Amino acid sequence: MGDNSGRKPARDTAADDRLRLLLERIERLEEEKKGIADDIRDVYSEAKAVGYDTKIMRQIVRLRKMDANDRAEQEMILDTYKAALGMG
Repeated sequence: MGDNSGRKPARDTAADDRLRLLLERIERLEEEKKGIADDIRDVYSEAKAVGYDTKIMRQIVRLRKMDANDRAEQEMILDTYKAALGMG
């Protein structure tokens, strides 16, 4: 069996405390992220209630995040694919 005589291994309480604090920060941030996601969903619901197309709004938000060159390249490729499929 071992020679432990019922003793627990030595612990680095400073490292344990740091780990606990890091995990607590992550949990708080996750809660904040959930709150922000709920707020965003509420804004989309409000937009939908007044007649806006939320799918298109989400697409615009995604496009606005992109670098202008990346967006232009993506649009060019999309146009190329659409032309190859006879879609315009």
